[in-house]
Amino acid sequence: MESVRKRLAECSEEAQELYLNQSVPYLDGPPDPLLFYRDWIGPNKPCIIRNAFNHWPALSRWTLEYLRQKVGSKVISVAVTPNGYADAVNGDRFVMPEERQMSFSSVLDVIEGKVQRSGVFYVQKQCSNLLLELPELNDDLEPHISWMSSALVHKDHYENLYCVVSGEKHFILLPPTDRPFIPYGVYQPAVYRQRDNGEFEVMDQSDSEKVPWIPLDPLDPDLQLFPQYRRARPLHVTVKAGEMLFLPSLWFHHVRQSHGCIAVNFWYDMEYDIKYNYFQLLEALCDITASA
Repeated sequence: MESVRKRLAECSEEAQELYLNQSVPYLDGPPDPLLFYRDWIGPNKPCIIRNAFNHWPALSRWTLEYLRQKVGSKVISVAVTPNGYADAVNGDRFVMPEERQMSFSSVLDVIEGKVQRSGVFYVQKQCSNLLLELPELNDDLEPHISWMSSALVHKDHYENLYCVVSGEKHFILLPPTDRPFIPYGVYQPAVYRQRDNGEFEVMDQSDSEKVPWIPLDPLDPDLQLFPQYRRARPLHVTVKAGEMLFLPSLWFHHVRQSHGCIAVNFWYDMEYDIKYNYFQLLEALCDITASA
């Protein structure tokens, strides 16, 4: 087993030397589908694409005032945590946000400071909250990214295009070849619940199976507890408004965002289904995870 670990570590170092970039490269416009497949999807490398969705009305329309007028009365799913960390290890638990049903206007009241609430509120739902909960906003963007759909016609894929409409997203990325240096544990799943006094408690989901997750905080890694992480080579990149990040499958990622950030997430899964996710508002921090 020790020889296997040694070889995996050598493989990671060779990948860094042979084909992985030291920073995330930029493309200045929408790429040719075949070239994008050859240069980025096939090698499984991330990049940032500029000027790829300048024509979306969302870039100019999606102000808080517009959203309040357009969808303010809609009841949506809202994730609430005490500290902004969603789906993250807390002690010996893997803790998920408390999910509430609120009107969009109520969320905006918190964001704009009109209503004071404890905790961090953000709009996010993994299974296509834009299509299912906010279809009124669909005309403000494209139903899919045409060149990406063309590039993936002959690939089993679960790739991600992360489009930032306003604000900024801050990513820490690690390639799948760094897996030998990234610690995993198995944790009891739980969810946050806010008490009447405003404090949060952690409630076990005793009927759920334990969850494998990464306990390391890439913003402040404990190298005494996880010494192997010294050999990892994280990439730090900020995706600004109007920019699109191609996040390949299997890459580990940690995400932070600026206050008031709005983003649309295109997931391409193995059945060519495209899902819109992450209509996030307020600063939200999530622990390091893997896109699979």
